[in-house]
Amino acid sequence: MKVLETERLRLRWLTLADAPFLLALMNEPAFIQNVADRGLRTPEDAARYIAEKMLPSYEENGFGPNVVELKNAGDPIGTCGLYQRPAMEEVDIGYAFLHPYWGRGYAREAAAAVLHHGREVLRIPKIVALTAPTNESSIRLLEKLGLRYERMIQLEGYASESKLFA
Repeated sequence: MKVLETERLRLRWLTLADAPFLLALMNEPAFIQNVADRGLRTPEDAARYIAEKMLPSYEENGFGPNVVELKNAGDPIGTCGLYQRPAMEEVDIGYAFLHPYWGRGYAREAAAAVLHHGREVLRIPKIVALTAPTNESSIRLLEKLGLRYERMIQLEGYASESKLFA
């Protein structure tokens, strides 16, 4: 289901057919270093992850992670969306892009659209963001989006604390 469109991008919900793309994205070294190693090693692992972790969010919350595609080519280049984590009261925005698409403004374009949609259409009162303390590019992006560092937080399933921006 298409969720958003920007000048250069189309954002839509993930489907099981996105498993090969998600497998590649979640096994990039930067994803493992800055987010987590989700242990996805096969397309079947990725399909199971989509079915168990992502599809239920659309049903329960009306939002979740979106595939970010180039509008002109349809190629998936990353994910960007809203997450309702069981251990958190607030909704948080998350994004990850394949390395060849870094530095082109795609993350900022997608994240700005998702934040606007979350606030204006879904009427979510407070959207936060989490990032690894060493992920300087993500920190700069969050600051450009108007979010400010608030505190450190330890999430279950993560080896180290994350910076929370609000």
